[in-house]
Amino acid sequence: MLRERYPFYVANVAESPNADLEVTNKYTGEVATRVALADAKTIDRAIQAAVDAQDAMRRFAPYERKAVLEHCVKRFRERFEELAMALCIEAGKPIKDARGEVTRLIDTFTVAAEEATRFGGEVLNLQISERAKGYRGMTQRVPIGPCSLIAPFNFPLNLAAHKIAPAIAAGCTWVLKPASKTPIGAILIGEILAETSLPKGSFSILPVHRDGADLFTTDERFKLLSFTGSPGVGWDLKARAGKKKVVLELGGNAACVVDRDANLETAVPRIVFGAFYQSGQSCISVQRIVVHASIYETFREKFVAAVKSLRAGDPREETTFLGPMISEGEAKRLHGWILEAKERGAKVLCGGDRQGAMLEATVVEGTPRDAALYREEAFGPVALLSKFETMDEALKEMNDSQFGLQAGLFTNDLQAAMRAWDELDVGGVLVNEVPSFRVDNMPYGGVKESGLGREGIRYAMEDMTEIRILVIKS
Repeated sequence: MLRERYPFYVANVAESPNADLEVTNKYTGEVATRVALADAKTIDRAIQAAVDAQDAMRRFAPYERKAVLEHCVKRFRERFEELAMALCIEAGKPIKDARGEVTRLIDTFTVAAEEATRFGGEVLNLQISERAKGYRGMTQRVPIGPCSLIAPFNFPLNLAAHKIAPAIAAGCTWVLKPASKTPIGAILIGEILAETSLPKGSFSILPVHRDGADLFTTDERFKLLSFTGSPGVGWDLKARAGKKKVVLELGGNAACVVDRDANLETAVPRIVFGAFYQSGQSCISVQRIVVHASIYETFREKFVAAVKSLRAGDPREETTFLGPMISEGEAKRLHGWILEAKERGAKVLCGGDRQGAMLEATVVEGTPRDAALYREEAFGPVALLSKFETMDEALKEMNDSQFGLQAGLFTNDLQAAMRAWDELDVGGVLVNEVPSFRVDNMPYGGVKESGLGREGIRYAMEDMTEIRILVIKS
């Protein structure tokens, strides 16, 4: 169970000036705990502490950063069930999925610990012409400076970790704003970081309502803004961020092709998982499923039967697969999109009903291409079926989106797989796997409305550092 109250962290230290932020149990809707809420003065104090600590953090040796990250890994393992249950309650994530996220949290910090001591520069051959004879060059990576980190509600532990861990490994100070609906996971990470030898002032974790978070974006003392969340918010933040570097991990409405030669015994359960895992509240959730016409009816029958078998209910129960959406308002939004598509001729094959924040696992076919359910990011338990005759049609439909995060392709045709990799306008193509799959050391990010830059520890560290060259004439 959660504690009655939680602090925030300013300059590595827990503070509890109030308990103004109510955090609800997303399944029951009841207040589960209360958290200290930061005001503008506190945010300003945290930023200045990060600025003042940056020199000490830069001099904090790579082996020392590694030791901090390894301590976190050890403590995450010791507090595994506590972290999972907190996630289950505050995010409504089924307990098995919550444990999976804690496992990924451990992976992310483990990779960061490894990168802390092997991330560096290179020796350059500058003697490319007569005028450069006798010159040598070498580069090093230097921390960019204080980082503003804004994390989303859907993966409160691991997506916060994808900002925190590389910042520590790269030698940057930082201030993190967790999502106000799900701040507990980040606070528990802060509690563990406070046990370490990180330089005083190097980190702060501050829950704050969105309308009070302007300094996270506009303050010029920050040298980088890393945001994960909705496209509308992300692009607005970029427009107001000023001169700082901006990394955006935004939304998607991922497509997954099932070719005529796909193994349906493998593809169907994976696509069910990819579409309905954690109630579809993932930016790489399978939203559009494009199936070859020759196997469409067979796939549809198997897929709908599998979706109907999913168990919805209390996320704390071991057998629950489908929990609540993050709020009743979000469930109402998506339910409205389903009804609108249905009114315009789409057919609901299963699901489609809602009770509070619980939206049934829903499968729809024949959705108009200009309907919100097709064009926008559903971010909930809905999958859309369509069919194709040729790979040209399939790739064109997959690219028919304002988003471009990841795409999946179930096929045994190597040429089709390579063509998809060449032609799909996305950040990643996964073959014989759903686009919902991610390994935490791989480059992860999108194009178009899906964002800017890449996460995955080494790639995030590149954004959090600058290249500095040394040239020597012999």
